[in-house]
Amino acid sequence: MAWITMNRPEVLNAWDIEMMDDLVRILSEVGEDEEVRAVVIIGAGRAFSAGGDIKMQKQALDQPLATKLERMILAQRITRYIANMEKPVIAAVNGVAVGAACDMALASDIRIASENASFGEVFVRRGLIPDMGGMFFLPRFVGIAKAKELIFSGDIIDAQEAERIGLVNKVVPADKLETETLELARRLASGPTKAIGLAKKVINKSLVADLETSLDYAIQAQTICYHTEDHAEATRAFLEKREPQFKGR
Repeated sequence: MAWITMNRPEVLNAWDIEMMDDLVRILSEVGEDEEVRAVVIIGAGRAFSAGGDIKMQKQALDQPLATKLERMILAQRITRYIANMEKPVIAAVNGVAVGAACDMALASDIRIASENASFGEVFVRRGLIPDMGGMFFLPRFVGIAKAKELIFSGDIIDAQEAERIGLVNKVVPADKLETETLELARRLASGPTKAIGLAKKVINKSLVADLETSLDYAIQAQTICYHTEDHAEATRAFLEKREPQFKGR
């Protein structure tokens, strides 16, 4: 299991170029590491992340469009690595998660929020739009009307409202967040992670596919599952009336 901590607590873990580079590098490494079978992303201190660093945004005012696009592409690589790695990614949202960080949480497979967490697609407050997947994921989680309301207004909502509308999976007491997240991550990491990864891949593809295409994706993925060690182990364990010991292979 990989535990990734955004660690700039003095600025609420706001992203500068260095942090974005680090996130891209680390997510790439854990995505390729076969020993890593689940990933957790959390923020140090009292915030998940305040999104883009205001100093970076100020510098961007005088930068050419090519530089802005380069930074946007870098940020989107974070979304792509989280969404496309074939292993579960949990966002443990311990505080404010706005802007790019809100998009990062949305790209994760599961969101567990502290009771102190808050969420906001605040891009509109800077005359911008969500550019890291928020406009793809948010309508699918909360519905088109609510997504438009949150994106158009830039409103920040608390953890309880986020849970009510389906933006997060679960809200827990602040002092239980790491424990509950670790418990879930360990449970997933000890499971048949090859099958979990393939299920994630098919679900993601099915978001933009019709039923027939989705069923075809499922056949392709299930064919792979049939040939995994985990499937054979699960079948033997069922017949022998014992708990399976999955290896992620």
